[in-house]
Amino acid sequence: MTSVVVFDYGTGNVHSAVKALELAGADVTLTHDRKAALEADGLVVPGVGAFSAVMAALTSVRGDEIIDRRVAGGRPVLGICVGMQVLFEHGVERGVDTEGLGEWPGTVTELPAPVLPHMGWNTVSPDPDSVLFRGIEEERFYFVHSYAAQSWTLEVQPPFPQPRLTWAEHGGPFLAAVENGPLSATQFHPEKSGEAGIHLLKNWLATLRH
Repeated sequence: MTSVVVFDYGTGNVHSAVKALELAGADVTLTHDRKAALEADGLVVPGVGAFSAVMAALTSVRGDEIIDRRVAGGRPVLGICVGMQVLFEHGVERGVDTEGLGEWPGTVTELPAPVLPHMGWNTVSPDPDSVLFRGIEEERFYFVHSYAAQSWTLEVQPPFPQPRLTWAEHGGPFLAAVENGPLSATQFHPEKSGEAGIHLLKNWLATLRH
């Protein structure tokens, strides 16, 4: 069975993430233990709340180092919601600019929508080559957020594969998911997205076995 650590650093909807991953067929451990997080087949980084608070909690248990080491070694990581946002260089919330993990260039900013937060079910436009959305291209997913990455500037040169980008709309286009080598992330909550979310997690787990 595929081993997954849900990184427990004091923020995020961790228990529903654990349950969803178990339903998807993973052997799940909830911990912030460094050795376990580095050695698991997959690492899931959830995140709920303010960008700055999530970054502070993550770095307090050296989660930034763990994520960086896993990605550098080609070991899969999945970020969820603010766990996706902190993968970018910066997050700007209410005038406060917080440094992110910098795995991807760009800044997370407030959505230009008349109603915030963006809360509820929404469709997405998956990349044609997406693995995460295989078989669920037309499904809806559950979002709860006011901020997102609204552009993608990372340029990847061959022989490295091009990142697979999935977009959604709320006041304008924003990144709903990214698949970039070992590093994947969703702005929505797969663990709150019913059967479609479980299917997506199964698709991600399948990539860990290769």
